[in-house]
Amino acid sequence: MTNTTTLAPESPPDQHRGSSAALSHRQILTILSGLLLGIFLAALDQNIVGVAIVRIANSLHGFDEQAWATTAYLITATISTPLYGKLADIYGRKPWYLLAIGVFVLGSIACTFATSMYQLAGFRAIQGLGAGGLMSLAFTIIGDLVPPRESVRYQGYFMIVFGGATVLGPVLGGFFSGLDLLWGLEGWRWVFLVNVPIGLLALLVVARVLNVPHLRQDHRVDWFGALLLSIAVVPLLIVAEQGRAWGWRSDRALLCYGVALAGLVLFLLAEYVMKDAALIPLRLFRSSTFSVAIAGGTILGVAMFGAIVLVPLYFQVVRGYSPTKSGLLMLPLVLGIMVGGQAAGMVTKYTGRYKMMPIAGCFVIAGGAALFGRVHYDSPVLHSLLYQAVIGAGLGACMQTLILAAQNAGPRSDMGVSTAAATFFRQMGGTLGVAVFLTVLFNLLPHKIIAAFGGAPPPGFAAEHLDQLQRNTAGITELPAQLKIPVLTGFTDAISAVFYVAAAVAALAGVVLLFMRELPLQGEAPAAEFGTAVAEFTQEPVALEHSLSGSIRHEDGRPVPDAALTLIDKRGRQVSRGSGDGRGRYTIDAPENGSYVLIVSAHGHQPTAISVVAGPWPQHLDLTLMGAGQVSGTVRSAASGNPLQGATVTLTDPHGEVVGAAVTTEAGVYSCHGVVSGAYTMVAVADHMRPAAATLTVSDSGLHHDITLDPMAVLAGTAWAEGRSVPDVQIMLLDGGGDLTATAHTDDAGRYLVPDLPEGEYTVVARGYPPVTSRVTVTGGRATHDIRLGYGFEQQARGQ
Repeated sequence: MTNTTTLAPESPPDQHRGSSAALSHRQILTILSGLLLGIFLAALDQNIVGVAIVRIANSLHGFDEQAWATTAYLITATISTPLYGKLADIYGRKPWYLLAIGVFVLGSIACTFATSMYQLAGFRAIQGLGAGGLMSLAFTIIGDLVPPRESVRYQGYFMIVFGGATVLGPVLGGFFSGLDLLWGLEGWRWVFLVNVPIGLLALLVVARVLNVPHLRQDHRVDWFGALLLSIAVVPLLIVAEQGRAWGWRSDRALLCYGVALAGLVLFLLAEYVMKDAALIPLRLFRSSTFSVAIAGGTILGVAMFGAIVLVPLYFQVVRGYSPTKSGLLMLPLVLGIMVGGQAAGMVTKYTGRYKMMPIAGCFVIAGGAALFGRVHYDSPVLHSLLYQAVIGAGLGACMQTLILAAQNAGPRSDMGVSTAAATFFRQMGGTLGVAVFLTVLFNLLPHKIIAAFGGAPPPGFAAEHLDQLQRNTAGITELPAQLKIPVLTGFTDAISAVFYVAAAVAALAGVVLLFMRELPLQGEAPAAEFGTAVAEFTQEPVALEHSLSGSIRHEDGRPVPDAALTLIDKRGRQVSRGSGDGRGRYTIDAPENGSYVLIVSAHGHQPTAISVVAGPWPQHLDLTLMGAGQVSGTVRSAASGNPLQGATVTLTDPHGEVVGAAVTTEAGVYSCHGVVSGAYTMVAVADHMRPAAATLTVSDSGLHHDITLDPMAVLAGTAWAEGRSVPDVQIMLLDGGGDLTATAHTDDAGRYLVPDLPEGEYTVVARGYPPVTSRVTVTGGRATHDIRLGYGFEQQARGQ
């Protein structure tokens, strides 16, 4: 297996995690600015459209169809997320990130000129196709550029931008939707048009500064899996958006459940068949770390998006603030995310541990949600600001760390699909959370309002008034005080109950994450000036000028001990050698600046060759070796079927070099370990058995091959003279070419035995006076051939 990886600062690696030692903090921030612009695009659009959608629907005469504009965007964004991850792993990150931005911008321009809600829904679907790659590919690229210890620090900026868009979106949405005309266009159309300059700037920055070399993987794109995933997910998203209007147990909802279940079963079957080419490879879930991180992230997504929706709902409905002011009042949430994200980044950077942060973050979210549940309709605003800051701190501490856990649990070649899978399941959890929490809220609302009236609504306040308040909360401010206060109390109590549900869900996510196995993260190599002192105390490999250092790991994250490393120049000459230690760490020095090829091999793993560039600085490079399979089976006798102990099995490559050998156990079992995929010749040899050879093709997962050996033929008989057996007669066997094959002597009873004979025709010679010759054909098993001796032996017998 041969990869190409350039470690120069201008060309950060794509197939492995790079190092901020190779890229300066300023360079990373420059690249990060383009990624953040892309994330800002997607996050801002969701929030700005949410505020303006009522004005848009009224302008396009489709108030009762407004939900489809949101649903169309959500469907395409969710479905395309894992597809972007797979395509980026195969073809590279940069082109697909640029494509995602471009598609999003084109969709935004199209939305600007929509003339009906159906057109708007279609154009929003185009926007969603672009949005699906913005978030997941940004996380993937930052994982490529910096080592795991640093990645949380940079990924924390993403949540800050996401939170900032949550604040700025309602402000801009309220501003634009409130304008009748702006430069000849209706005000609400600028809700979409504002994405264009931001998107063009993001395209320019990403195209200019993002340089991520990529070695194309020889995988197919699982388009059929993408189709089946759509069948599984789209009905659930439709129910999530329309369920409250349809009824969760309506015929349409039940039909969607059935279609989704069928699609899920078919999708899992297709992914099992596609294996490495799968859209979401099922082998990723073999890692308990990945599986638990995905499960915890999904549950946390339910709590996170549900809580974020409820906070502005409290400000707008209960406190009566405008969307613009309620957006500004969510600034503490953004500050909390900033503090929590930076704290998580610092802890991960300096300790190399990450499991504690998402667990603590989940329980902090649970505590903040529970505190927010105690807020009353007339509580000081300061309380709600403080409590949402607590929620934000929890979100910042755990969301990006879970992305890191998912990335770190899988092989580097799958970073795109692992990141996309984590993002995909979190979005699914968030969509489910919003739907469930709003359903709980509106189911509780009538009962809470009636309870606030003391158990019976006042005269003139009938059930239809409750229904009207749920559809349009703007009328609450116009109610008289004797009605307004109980209604606000009921709304607050219903929102509080939902916050308690969100707290329970966040706590559940924390409990699930307690079972996540923490795989070690690798940080930067020690600086050259401190290398000697560090080595004395820590026994770490020392990173010197022109040196490469890092760790060598198996694809499942386990260290590969005692690996052999060879550095060669462009002419194939060896310039340096090294070896890894028992924990998979290594350091190898280059003689000078330049391009080299690093060859790494270890027992039981496929060797790899990687192009590297050594510069006047120590560089950190983590390597992943794919595990080699084993060839095993049982050797048996063809005659009896019994296992053969002590048989020798030898494996040679196409050049005749021996690559593996084993001796069978008492049960006849053999096993040749560390066999890489390819074609081999196997030879089995055992005593008294005919050797057997076979051509085998070994896959990455190894091969089971049983061997059956035929027994060698045995020639036996008796030497006779005048009716008596003759002892100590020399018997010689000559093959068809006249060459001596075997010799034997008769025993005291005149019997002889020649074992281990290949099949064929032989000449039997008994030395006598004169010698006696005869011919015999051996076809397998035991052959009997008696010999009649001549005159010399008869005279000798009488003389005796």
